[in-house]
Amino acid sequence: MTDLSLESTVATIAAELPGAAELFRRYGISFCCGGKMLLSEAALKVGIAPSALLTELETLKRSASRDAPEETADLIAHLLHRYHQTHRAELAWLIPLAQKVERVHGGHPSAPVGLSQALEALRDELESHMMKEELVLFPMMQRGDGATISYPIAQMRREHDDEVEHLRTIEHVTHGLSLPDGACGSWTALYTGLRKLTDDLVTHMHLENAVLFPRFEAGLQTIW
Repeated sequence: MTDLSLESTVATIAAELPGAAELFRRYGISFCCGGKMLLSEAALKVGIAPSALLTELETLKRSASRDAPEETADLIAHLLHRYHQTHRAELAWLIPLAQKVERVHGGHPSAPVGLSQALEALRDELESHMMKEELVLFPMMQRGDGATISYPIAQMRREHDDEVEHLRTIEHVTHGLSLPDGACGSWTALYTGLRKLTDDLVTHMHLENAVLFPRFEAGLQTIW
């Protein structure tokens, strides 16, 4: 993300900064329903010094891209193998598991009603999005099509915004991925998997929005 301050909203930070969502969950800060709240307000509401929370987020920001390859070709390969393939594989088992939990525990007040539907919508949009990158955008980057690349990049950014809305829905219907007392193994495995999926997706979008795309939007195509 470009700016990180006490005037940033928690929704924006959670959507753009890898690791922020889990940090907010740990402190009990809602970033789906209360996402428009400023970071300073959210910190005070849960009894944390705003400056201390900001420091933790700044630490996350410094490490956000640390594990990704630097060169463009290697970064694209990393995105394909670490995120595209992983999202597909994880959604393939998370959706039926969500259906099972909703079916078995639908009467529980903490049941994630609507989760499987939200995951199916995310899967469908994400599959379309990743195919566009694999078949159109990434090959354009590899060919160095600088003159025509701005439109598909802009489209991918807009689709990232749509994916963020799905993540907020998932956060909402799972009550912040909060397990009730005595949750069964399936429910526990589901939320463990969802934590990884959602954190991975935020990191995936961050690497594209903040690292890969600007190289081409600025006309600075990194040596391959």
